[in-house]
Order: sequence, then structure tokens, then C-alpha cells
Amino acid sequence: MKKEGMIQIYTGNGKGKTTAAFGLAIRALGANLKVFIAQFIKKGNSSEIKFIQKLNSPNIYVKSYGRGRFFKKAPEKKDIEDSQNALLEIIKITESGKYDVVIVDEIFPAIKCGLIDESLLIDLIERKSDKTELILTGRGASKKVISMAQLVTEMKEIKHYYKNGLKARIGIEF
Repeated sequence: MKKEGMIQIYTGNGKGKTTAAFGLAIRALGANLKVFIAQFIKKGNSSEIKFIQKLNSPNIYVKSYGRGRFFKKAPEKKDIEDSQNALLEIIKITESGKYDVVIVDEIFPAIKCGLIDESLLIDLIERKSDKTELILTGRGASKKVISMAQLVTEMKEIKHYYKNGLKARIGIEF
């Protein structure tokens, strides 16, 4: 039986996109699959990353390509260059077939704020190894990219305590 890697998208304005992707990573590790997680925008100091580091598993590798800030104005030239180079690196990793699961976290906000051109993401999708499961997360997935995926989940916010002024809590939001 041929193993075919699918493209999954977790998008929408609700909470839980990254959490869902990391849950899938844990499931994959339990099945002895190899996992690569790339994070855009985030700095790599979340509780999920700390947990993965504690696992000390040779089957999972995490790399953060962000400086830990979301952009309220246009990103600097260095941020754009670094992000473009990061995605080129992820394309090579994904097409190599070395990892069974590749998660690209916060890719859609990286596109929206101008760090990455969507054409590079489409190149990633088109060049991925047939056996690699590709997971893309973040708010604002385009119709074009959604049409290329086999699974799309939209997280929809119904009610959120942020609106009452509650700050993000360690271990719950990050």
C-alpha cells in the first residue's frame, strides 16, 4: 500500500491552530514517525517548544525563524530576507522526504504581513515529497492554498476572554 502524504491546513480566527498541529506531532512521534516543525514569527520559547525539548527525541526537530514579534507595520528588509531564506530551507527539507510530517506554523500571517510571497508557499506545496504530510497553520489561508489541501480546519472564535482584557497565560496560550 502506497503511503501518500496529504496537505492539512489549520486556519481561522479561533484559538487552537498551533495546538492542533503540535497534537498531530505528538501523535506522529507515538507512531515512530519523524517530524520537522518550522515556526514563523514566533521566537521558539513557547511551552510547546519547551516540552518537545524535554522529550529529547531524535525523531523531532523544531526550528524557529522569527524574532518573536508580530508586525504592526511593514517588516524590515532583513526580516523579509531571513523569512524567504527560511522558506527555501523548508522547501528543501520537505522535498527530501527525510521527515514524515512537516509542520509550518504561522505561515499565513507571515504571508499576510509581507515576510513571504505566497508563490514560495505554493512552490513548497508542489515540491513536497509524496510521502510527507504537510501541515500549514495560521490565520488567513488564501482560497488558492486551501484549494490545494486535502484537509482544511477552520478554528472559529465564538467567545474569548481576551476581549475582557485577560492577557495570554503561560501553559494555556503559549
